[in-house]
Amino acid sequence: MSDLYTSCSQCPRKCGIDRNCNPGFCGEKKSVRIASACLHFGEEPLITVFGGSGTIFFTGCTLRCSFCQNYQISQDGMGRVVSKEEFVKICLDLQKAGAENINLVTASHIIPLLAEYLKAARDSGLIIPICWNSSAYETVESLELLKGLVTIWLPDLKTLNSEVSDKLFAAKDYPEVASKAISWMIKNNPLKIENRNGVDRESGKQVEKEKMVQGVIIRHLFLPGRFEDTALALEWLKENADGKAVISLMSQYTPVPFDEDEKQLERRKEALSVIENRLVSQQEDEDLRDIIDAYDFEYLFYQDLCQDTEWLPDFKRTQPFLNSLAKPVWHWKNNI
Repeated sequence: MSDLYTSCSQCPRKCGIDRNCNPGFCGEKKSVRIASACLHFGEEPLITVFGGSGTIFFTGCTLRCSFCQNYQISQDGMGRVVSKEEFVKICLDLQKAGAENINLVTASHIIPLLAEYLKAARDSGLIIPICWNSSAYETVESLELLKGLVTIWLPDLKTLNSEVSDKLFAAKDYPEVASKAISWMIKNNPLKIENRNGVDRESGKQVEKEKMVQGVIIRHLFLPGRFEDTALALEWLKENADGKAVISLMSQYTPVPFDEDEKQLERRKEALSVIENRLVSQQEDEDLRDIIDAYDFEYLFYQDLCQDTEWLPDFKRTQPFLNSLAKPVWHWKNNI
């Protein structure tokens, strides 16, 4: 296993660092570090269903977006190392708590080791689906290691504009890499959605809901002031994913109050100059609704406009989210 982290080329950056000894571009060595695990009710309905998505937030990231709402863990290193045994216990605790799936958030930088951990979890009694929640900045070769383990894929298609990706992620190749990774996910994971009966969390009534057990949900976050980029992404999705995957168009872009030194904040400001770092306007929301109506996707979720910042997570807290959005099961400071 250590050989896979020597002169690291796991992600498209191919930083070449020996991650047995030093952190790579992702900020991480070869170990698995986690910040939080919870039942998450703010994800798409197909994966939250009744019990919520059993979401595990990993430390580190291959992309490190300038506007990242999870920057505390993706960029600032918040979290701690967990062993294979502790990871398995976290998964089983989420399953016991009623999770519909295990939702792995931003784990692209530890795929080889995590694949081993997931196999151990399966061998120890994990039976619910595993969901891969990522930026899609991944090589197909790495994704192949997750075959037979992951059945639900939740990638972002952030932008198909290389100038924007160069500015925001320092990854000019993001459009090419992400579209290739997402195409692989779609090809290898045909949609399988089943109807399930259960008790609705809010109403307390017995209802029937759809649940994804296999397939791809592709997320695209509208970036304020970049309407043409969203139109470009939707064009690609219509041509390559409609009827084969679920589309999730999000309008929740929120300026993050980064707690960093002046030099870091200045670098972020420069990167964010390619977009308008503000909440999405009512007019933009209406225009987005018009364009998705015109494309007439077979299966699409559209997020209601949210113009506040209360939902932003804080991973210093045992409960990083609003109580309505999540129920904590594990935290890096205290295991609850």
